Amino acid sequence: MPSYNLLLLPGDGIGPEVMAEVGKVVAFLGQAGLASFETETDLVGGSAIDAHGKPLADATLKRADAADAILLGAVGGPKWNGVAYDIRPEAGLLRLRKDLGLFANLRPAICYPALADASALKRELVEGLDIMIVRELTGGVYFGEPKEITTLPDGSKRAVDTQVYTTGEIARIAHVAFDLARKRGNRVASADKNNVMKSGVLWKEVVGEVHAAHYADVELEHVLADNCAMQLVRRPKQFDVLVTDNLFGDILSDAAAMLTGSLGMLPSASLGEVDDRGTRKALYEPVHGSAPDIAGQDAANPLAMIGSLAMCLRYSFGLGEAADLLDGAITDALAGGARTRDIASEGSRVVGTKGMGDAVVAALKARVG
Repeated sequence: MPSYNLLLLPGDGIGPEVMAEVGKVVAFLGQAGLASFETETDLVGGSAIDAHGKPLADATLKRADAADAILLGAVGGPKWNGVAYDIRPEAGLLRLRKDLGLFANLRPAICYPALADASALKRELVEGLDIMIVRELTGGVYFGEPKEITTLPDGSKRAVDTQVYTTGEIARIAHVAFDLARKRGNRVASADKNNVMKSGVLWKEVVGEVHAAHYADVELEHVLADNCAMQLVRRPKQFDVLVTDNLFGDILSDAAAMLTGSLGMLPSASLGEVDDRGTRKALYEPVHGSAPDIAGQDAANPLAMIGSLAMCLRYSFGLGEAADLLDGAITDALAGGARTRDIASEGSRVVGTKGMGDAVVAALKARVG
């Protein structure tokens, strides 16, 4: 039985609660002989600021670099609103992404059959929805320099954020998107703003060159990012794989998340380059935030966190069968009527964070036999 080292970074708010439910699944996978895990737990975000005075300790980064994969809960909350910008909780997550080279963010937007009526859109628009959004994660306007606020001679202020992309950064994320498309519906939509942004002109050019040279068998469509946002609401099932830059990916993936009924349902993966051993640095986390308003109330939805573990099994460890079993168990738990309050509907059985985790483990046991 293979053994893997997992670094667990629960973080803040509801992070520790949803991570505890992942612990139940990890324990069962080991008991069932599907995989063996050695886990370490450390701090990130606000909890790390409280303990170390910064959102990610150097020792934690060293553990992350050595781990086979990282699972992260959520960071941030009003408790740390007054800290300096450079040591805000989110800076810990940004440092993990940057220092580990986690350039490819995969955000699936899947509408489970039992939750089609929970979407803000009509059932016929979202039933069967399965989009993979591929977001470039370590370049663009979030990391470009200069990034500053300066005071002008008249006393007013000017803020500058710089959108920067190179050919290599665009090409490598395009390869990820096209490779994924070949395993799915064989269609890629590339979203940019080439009509008003020079970075968009380069983005479209490089994605087109990668397609022509290596992936002519994959259908490619170029779409303006603002039109893409409209199309996600108008006819979302037209998309299969959607690749875009850091800023537009941040916005479009959250829009796509609400098509599924709740941010609490969606996992994500952040992957690095393939190394000499054929492995990647990888961090897996739910799309939702730390939700401090419901922390400690046994109310948070753990399914995005559990789904992030399923992505970890699939993309880091090559355990496709175990990942399929876990994804199926989530579907079964929902079909059985278990709902946290964010996805509750008339006639459903409202459970807490622990109850939903227990429902998934029970469904997983039934599938394993």
